[in-house]
Amino acid sequence: MVGIKQKEIRIGMIGYQFMGKAHSHAYRDLPFFFNTKIKPVQKAIAGRNESAVKEAAEKMGWESYETDWRRLVERDDIDVIDIVTPNHTHAEIAIAAAEAGKHIITEKPLALTLEEAHQMYEAVQKNGVTHMICHNYRFAPAVQFTKKLIEAGRLGRIYHFRANYLQDFIMDPQFPLVWRLKKEVSGTGALGDIGAHSIDLARFLVGEFKEVVSIMETFIKERPMGEMSSGLQAKSNNSTLGEVTVDDAALFLAKFENGALGTFEATRFAGGNRNKNKFEINGEKGSVRWDMENMNNLEVYFANDEPGLQGFRLINCTEEIHPYAGAYWPSGHIIGYEHTFIHLVHEFLNGIANNYQPEPNFKDGLKNQQVLKAVEESAELKQWVNIAEQ
Repeated sequence: MVGIKQKEIRIGMIGYQFMGKAHSHAYRDLPFFFNTKIKPVQKAIAGRNESAVKEAAEKMGWESYETDWRRLVERDDIDVIDIVTPNHTHAEIAIAAAEAGKHIITEKPLALTLEEAHQMYEAVQKNGVTHMICHNYRFAPAVQFTKKLIEAGRLGRIYHFRANYLQDFIMDPQFPLVWRLKKEVSGTGALGDIGAHSIDLARFLVGEFKEVVSIMETFIKERPMGEMSSGLQAKSNNSTLGEVTVDDAALFLAKFENGALGTFEATRFAGGNRNKNKFEINGEKGSVRWDMENMNNLEVYFANDEPGLQGFRLINCTEEIHPYAGAYWPSGHIIGYEHTFIHLVHEFLNGIANNYQPEPNFKDGLKNQQVLKAVEESAELKQWVNIAEQ
């Protein structure tokens, strides 16, 4: 960064698989595209398997590694703890990091339970550290541009938020019983894994939830034992079967505090949909549509267009006027999934540098967790559940 002396901030990351790769890439590429007051330094990475974490450190650009996350939190040469571990570990790590005075960024959902989410939020508040949760889809330029359109009143009063998050990677009955399918490790299934993203996008773009009513289903009750290997791939250890204790699909209706209505579907049993994270918002003056699988494009409709020309128009959100897009390539030269993490890390480090709390943070994670709990409770009780009562 020419002309400005950058302060270094030393990152310690716990975990190194799918999200570990995404976060590592963000730290490495951020200084290439964005001028920041703070330069991230990939100081150390932690994981239980020494050979695997050593290999990850060398491949992803980390200076050192630890086999015990507690040692990483204790180190004086670490300023930030980045948590990319399974959900049941988030609370213990984050609370310890906050008490050690480390800034914290964590993968979603925030915690295993709402109670843990409260404890994590209280810890970061008490210790005055900067904190953020990785709802990275907020940071697609098209989503940020949608936010600007709504704030400018271009859609008017919002009537509907319609979200589908569809995947298909566990449809094979022989796909093993990995941690994502165990309630004691993940908390929920499709609901928390992918539905949490839709909930966050709804809160970001439309507003707070008021109440929900839901149904949840587990289609395959037992699976062979196994573990995650890379990305969303997995391998089976043997033919022994174990019980699936989370949902394969969750569908729910929602009422927002501002009067808008929402429909949500989260499933990992939608064949042919690899990562179909999409939403449509309908307002009195217009509508928008977005699909993560085509993330640079935003479909926009305005009711005041002249007759004969009304309909959805396609906006390729790669112009300099679109949020973040000007940091990359000429118009029409698209960016990808990995860049949403760069944008999120950019906001996180700006928050640290300029002493403000970036969003989404642990408060957003807590509110998200309240909705997740209400959806679960509604499916069990078979009735509407008020978010404020969570």
